[in-house]
Amino acid sequence: MPTLLQINVTANWGSTGKIAEQIGVLAQQHGWESYIAYGRNINSSNNKIIRIGCKISPYLHFVEQRIFDNEGLCSRLETKRLIRQIKRINPDIINLHNIHDHYLNFKLLFEYLNETNIKVVWTFHDCWAITGHCMHFITKNCYRWKTGCYDCPMKGEYPRNLLDRSKHNWHLKKQLFAHNKNLTIVACSDWLANFIRESYLKDKRLEVIHNGCDTKLFTPLPRQQSNKFRIIAVSNVWHPNKGELDIYKLRTMLPEDEYEIIMVGLSAEQIKKLPMGIKGIQRTQNVQELAQLYSDSDVLINPTYEDNFPTVNIEALACGTPVITYRTGGSPEAVDELTGVVIEQGNITVLCDKIKEFKTSQFKENHTNDCRMRVLSIFNKEIFSSKYIDLYESILE
Repeated sequence: MPTLLQINVTANWGSTGKIAEQIGVLAQQHGWESYIAYGRNINSSNNKIIRIGCKISPYLHFVEQRIFDNEGLCSRLETKRLIRQIKRINPDIINLHNIHDHYLNFKLLFEYLNETNIKVVWTFHDCWAITGHCMHFITKNCYRWKTGCYDCPMKGEYPRNLLDRSKHNWHLKKQLFAHNKNLTIVACSDWLANFIRESYLKDKRLEVIHNGCDTKLFTPLPRQQSNKFRIIAVSNVWHPNKGELDIYKLRTMLPEDEYEIIMVGLSAEQIKKLPMGIKGIQRTQNVQELAQLYSDSDVLINPTYEDNFPTVNIEALACGTPVITYRTGGSPEAVDELTGVVIEQGNITVLCDKIKEFKTSQFKENHTNDCRMRVLSIFNKEIFSSKYIDLYESILE
């Protein structure tokens, strides 16, 4: 029986945690033994679970990296314990997901992996692995990562730091990641794959596998009637680069008696500060509740400025709800002319106009089936997970 070990910051929690869960479940159905090692935040899982560190570990990691700009270079004891567990499990394939975010030491992990024959698949959910600091560089129009990071313009943003070690971090990542002879990279979008081809990992095997969603859970549900046109926006976290301020501006441009705006994924503090006329809902891990919110809405808007391939787009489509998205990252790859519209970043006037057009043309009523069928035929979890199993088997062969 082959063994799969996935490593991610969460387990069956949030978008990347659910992706790992789906892959692990299907792997078991194909006769694999499946483990998921995680740093924090977990929902019940059908895989064998390994906790990396303890509750206090991410906080200690966060404090150190905040001072020294060494995200991914803390959590030393926690990573050494994980390596001992890897030796015990002896996996045939290790699938990495997000190995940043305050829980793992990538230097120790890759020093170990580079001395073994374990096959490594790394699913890139952002750009962190090819930069000296940031997860996304588009908003700063920064391309130093192509030749070597320095004087990072993202120093004051996630992960926010007092020092700037982006040059050192970039060279260390290049040395460790490019050296792994067993590394295969999976990009979740064609957009991200194009950047990888320009990075120090351009010589590695690269596959594009778009994220998928569970179409049995995300399915059109009976709508709760409303006399207003319902606009929903969903994110794991909300900040300006996710379009938070654009939604606030949009609220002033649409009549409140005709249009309802709902933001999902806000913190309790953010909800208290919401402008009048916007309904705020805290982050939910209740899939049934989220599917109902998608189904009740007439359109999902995704005014994001930095994203790889947001799963909220395909979740909404699976529930029969069309999408209006900015031309950001791989977000446009989710829709076609029958299921949504792509507009330029920051053009709130066009965003407003398209929403009004959707209302007038009854776009959702006319294209609910098109939205659903696009996910069933391209982005459902069976297709997505099967591509991973096929990849694993081809690597082992």
